[in-house]
Amino acid sequence: MVWKCIEIIGQSSESFAKAVQNAVVETGKTVKDMQWFEVTSFRGAIQEDKVSQFQAVVKIFFGVES
Repeated sequence: MVWKCIEIIGQSSESFAKAVQNAVVETGKTVKDMQWFEVTSFRGAIQEDKVSQFQAVVKIFFGVES
């Protein structure tokens, strides 16, 4: 098996978990055979002294035909 890895940034106004989920769901619309993911970092935006956005940098691994 040969694997390919791409890096995606998911975003959510709800949580880091939802940001990861958004990254995987949206990527799945165009990438087939996704198998694994790895979160490499988290960050967020602050607005009026509150967290307004959550971002997750996600590596998604999928199989390619060799």
